[in-house]
Amino acid sequence: MTRVAYLHELQELRDDVVAMASMTDKALSRSVDALRRQDVSLAREVMAADRYVNNHRWQTEERALHLIATQGPMAGDLRTISAAIHITTELERMADHAAGIGKIVIQISDEPVLKPLVDIPRMSEIAREMLAASVSAYIDGNVEAARATALRDDEVDALYDQIYRELLTYMMADPRTINRATRLLWAAHNIERVADRVTNICEWVIFAVNGSLEELSRSLNESAMATPS
Repeated sequence: MTRVAYLHELQELRDDVVAMASMTDKALSRSVDALRRQDVSLAREVMAADRYVNNHRWQTEERALHLIATQGPMAGDLRTISAAIHITTELERMADHAAGIGKIVIQISDEPVLKPLVDIPRMSEIAREMLAASVSAYIDGNVEAARATALRDDEVDALYDQIYRELLTYMMADPRTINRATRLLWAAHNIERVADRVTNICEWVIFAVNGSLEELSRSLNESAMATPS
C-alpha cells in the first residue's frame, strides 16, 4: 500500500468513527423522545436500530486491525488507530444505553405518566452536546477542547442527583409510584453513563494527540465506586 493510499485508509477510519457517533447521537435523541412521549413504536425502532450500530463498530474495528496488521503503524499513527478502536467501543455502549431507555419505555407504557419530564431531557441534551464536542475535538485533534468537554460531566451528575432526590420523594409519598419512578431513575442513570463514556472519548482524543493517558473529571461517587467497564 502506498503512503497516499495508507493516509486515505486512516482518513476513512476517522470517517467511520464520526459516522458511528452520528448514529449514536440519533439513538440517544430518539430514545429520550420516546420516553418523553411514551412512544412504544419509536422505542422499538431504537432497540431494533442498535444492531446497525453494533455492525458498524465491528466493521470499523476490522478496518483498524487490518491497518495494524498490514502497515505496522508507528507512534502517532498507531495511537490514532488505537484511539479509534476505543472510541467506537464507547459509542457502541452509548447506543446500548439508548436501547436500554427504549426498553424502559416499553416496561412502563401501560402505566400513567408519573410526571412531565424536564430534567431527563435536559440531561440528554447536555450529554449529546458533550458527544458532539468530543467528536469535534477528535476531528481537530484539540486536546484543550477535549478537557473542557469532559468537565461538563459534572453538570450531568448534578442533574442526576436532583432527579434521584425527586423520584425518591415520589416513592416515599406513594408506594404505587415505585415501579415508574425506579424505571425513570434507570433511564436517568443510562444518560449519566453516556456522559461518563463521552469523558472516556475525551481521554482517548488526548492520547491520540500526545500519547498521554489522562484521567479526566470524575464525580465523587463515580470515583468511590469505580469498576472496570
